[in-house]
Amino acid sequence: MSRLRSFWHSYKVLIVMGSGLGLVHWGWYSIKSSPLLKKSREEYIPEPGIVSYLQMSSIT
Repeated sequence: MSRLRSFWHSYKVLIVMGSGLGLVHWGWYSIKSSPLLKKSREEYIPEPGIVSYLQMSSIT
């Protein structure tokens, strides 16, 4: 039992953060693959690209 206690004491941050990070990634993956959140191809409207430019007189 002493070895288990010393292992937990030495690596508890790694164990907790690693499992938490894994669960967050698994949840994000399952949210992204949910069919309720996906639009059909008929409803998909692509957004226009953003065009930004500066006038040459404002640069000089």
